[in-house]
Amino acid sequence: MFDFRLKVFYTVAKRLNFTKAAEELYITQPAVSKHIQELETYFKIKLFNRNGNKINLTPAGEILLQYTGQIFNLYNSLEFELSTLKHEHSGNLRIGASTTIAQYVLPPLLASFHKKFDNIKVSLAINNTEQIEQALQNNDIDLGLIEGQSKNALFKYTEFIKDEIVLVAVANHALAKKQSISLKELPEIPLLLREPGSGTLEVIVHALKTADIKLSDLRMDMQLGSTESIKSYIMNSNCMAFVSIYSVLKELKNNELTVVDVRGLNIERKFHFIQPHGDAETLSGFFMEFARHYNFR
Repeated sequence: MFDFRLKVFYTVAKRLNFTKAAEELYITQPAVSKHIQELETYFKIKLFNRNGNKINLTPAGEILLQYTGQIFNLYNSLEFELSTLKHEHSGNLRIGASTTIAQYVLPPLLASFHKKFDNIKVSLAINNTEQIEQALQNNDIDLGLIEGQSKNALFKYTEFIKDEIVLVAVANHALAKKQSISLKELPEIPLLLREPGSGTLEVIVHALKTADIKLSDLRMDMQLGSTESIKSYIMNSNCMAFVSIYSVLKELKNNELTVVDVRGLNIERKFHFIQPHGDAETLSGFFMEFARHYNFR
């Protein structure tokens, strides 16, 4: 129902490539160019700067990208809200989530879900990624949300949201004023890490490996079984820790902790739903659809 030209613009703006946008939208490149030209004519302003084969957004393009993202989020929410009117949903849903997701991402989502669908009784089990996968295999839960890199052929993995692992320290840490360190400095810093089997640790190890750094190269002071214990520890020590950005939003806002950038190291990951194959039409699938439309801002 929405203006297809906006979808074309949004795709080009995200890809910054007309050819790739055309492939993603299953239309021709001239058609992409035509839709962009029509938008620029309508708004009477350039949306892209073109330099040979390279393009980038103009200030007007940046503004339109921001608003088209909001429009599509609202449209998706509208579609979901209207679709829920067609069916009555009830029953029990057993969710298992790895620690970071369960503590910092799920609570507001679950509250919103319960408010809308109070006939669905939800229970939440919290464990690390490895144990959540085992619980799903044992049929102790219906749906898992994990943060690790591993993939088990027994399950279907569906992307949930993106996360970033950041290096944090207490706000008055000696390195806080520097705001960044080099990869060579990292092994000199006392670190706290999550326990074996943790999805966060798995992602950190994978990212360090691409930077030619082994876990054994690091100065590991201790491994702790929860992010909350790690945060409390580093607030009272000279240690630093790699944690999910979702887990420290409050502490960063209150200037209790600070992020120290590690130049040349970018640790991003995707949280995933995991479920048995062929489970799309169950309550698990319904909850996943709700979660994908939830606004985490």
